[in-house]
Amino acid sequence: MRFSTLGYSIKQGVKNIWRNKMFSLASIATMGACIFLFGIFFAVVINFNYIVKNAETDVSMTVFFNEDVDQATIDEIGTEIKAKTDVVKECKYVSADETWENFAKQYFEGKEEYKDGFKPNDNPLATSAHYEVYVYQVETQDALAEYIRSLDGVREVKQAEGATTTLTTMNRVIGYVSIAIILILLAVSVFLISNTVTIGISVRKEEIGIMKLIGATNLFVRAPFLIEGILIGLVGAAIPLGLLYVVYNRVISYVMTEFSVLSNFMAFMPVSAVFRILLPVGLILGMGIGLVGSIFTIRKHLKV
Repeated sequence: MRFSTLGYSIKQGVKNIWRNKMFSLASIATMGACIFLFGIFFAVVINFNYIVKNAETDVSMTVFFNEDVDQATIDEIGTEIKAKTDVVKECKYVSADETWENFAKQYFEGKEEYKDGFKPNDNPLATSAHYEVYVYQVETQDALAEYIRSLDGVREVKQAEGATTTLTTMNRVIGYVSIAIILILLAVSVFLISNTVTIGISVRKEEIGIMKLIGATNLFVRAPFLIEGILIGLVGAAIPLGLLYVVYNRVISYVMTEFSVLSNFMAFMPVSAVFRILLPVGLILGMGIGLVGSIFTIRKHLKV
């Protein structure tokens, strides 16, 4: 398509929007509502995933050793675990003395005399040396635990099976719900854009017939309606995205200020990180919906 033809198509597309401004505004408003809802849903889901992923990295497995195992074997076990670099995020060794110190600090706080009742070399948790193993994704924990149990010198592997199951289920539910809601929003938006373009075709029916009689190509006739759909989608996406940027920033700031206790176990994604993904996705989604809606309508109502 030549630049002059493209310029004409854009101009006619804008005229179509202006001619049917009430329907265009209704489409932009509805599109904006859909993108706004999509943006809210996206922000909730991406933050929920972020919180869940952070929770996953805090769920550890504890690897205990046989009583007669030597330090060389313990080190070898650690090397074997750390070699699973695609699964293991961190593998930390905790000696029996460290385990006893941590236990005493937690349970004898304010009653240090109880701890003093034990001799310096009399560690009641002498067989409690262990590795604390953290994974990137909680779904991989079961397979890793089976592998570690097969290593020589490993007595037991403890894992938070309830937490693992819960987090895995939550990840799946989030994925299914996300797909369902996105499909519904897409279908509603395509329907609205389609109705607006249908009206534009009806209004210009006679003009289109004359253009065909004088030799206008199919692309030349169809292009303004495609541009119209894309522009409606672009404007309908840009407005709610700008509004979402302001709302998200203020809501997160308010929540973290008024409910500061949440910061101890919840971390929200900064607005820049969210919109680094949401902005291009929202704009492309809006233009794509407009284009698809226009194509469907043209095929159905514009026989050229």
